[in-house]
Amino acid sequence: MKIAQISAAAALVGIGAAVILAQKAAPARESGYLSGAAIPDMTRVLPTAPAIDSARDKADRAIFLATRALQDSPRWKLAQSDNDDTVPGLLSAFQCALGVALTAENAPRTAALLERVSTDVNSFTGPSKTHFNRKRPFLIDDGPVCVAKPKTPDFPSSHSTVGWATGLILAEILPDRSTELMMRGRSYGESRVVCGVHNASAVEAGRVAGAALVAALNGSHHFRTDLDAVKAEVAKLRGNAPAANCSAEATLIAVSPY
Repeated sequence: MKIAQISAAAALVGIGAAVILAQKAAPARESGYLSGAAIPDMTRVLPTAPAIDSARDKADRAIFLATRALQDSPRWKLAQSDNDDTVPGLLSAFQCALGVALTAENAPRTAALLERVSTDVNSFTGPSKTHFNRKRPFLIDDGPVCVAKPKTPDFPSSHSTVGWATGLILAEILPDRSTELMMRGRSYGESRVVCGVHNASAVEAGRVAGAALVAALNGSHHFRTDLDAVKAEVAKLRGNAPAANCSAEATLIAVSPY
């Protein structure tokens, strides 16, 4: 074999090894619970995104401008924290509402369920974002935002969808905490308005999408089976109280910021 051929073969082997290492280092994201006809057409379920210069569009713009006054306030800082919609971020955001400190380590079944639900959220919101193609508020009016500016369209809010769905699911697990959990689900979506990265109407549409998602999930045998396992897991952890300042958070989310 010529030197050039040997070098080429060695390079191919090296590329193959790199691909294998990369696959081991970054395993594929777990699939959601829903597929095909089990996913409703949210472009038809959701209300139509507000038309430019409509009364609702003008109200959204007024809310965006008014909430810029919250910059650097405690509510602004909570909104920045709520930007983390990973499973660890969700568990942290809902720990006060749960009254239990859950992590991926001490509650692996809960984390796995929320991971799959988060995947389903994309199936619910992605097509609608593309269909309505509404601009985010900071692309229309000037004002500070509290996180990096997202590049996807505005309507509906995926954060609001996952926050509302998470609140509903956790309320099924701990019904005696349903008030606190649904308050947190509401405020989690409202944080997107505080941050200036979503219009209020997009957050409301996210709640519709979140409720539709949970309704569809409850028709999944796999989801119901996993939910039963999560109930048992969380019941064993109820004495593990959160270390966060829950009274301060309760004060912040008691009243809507707009």
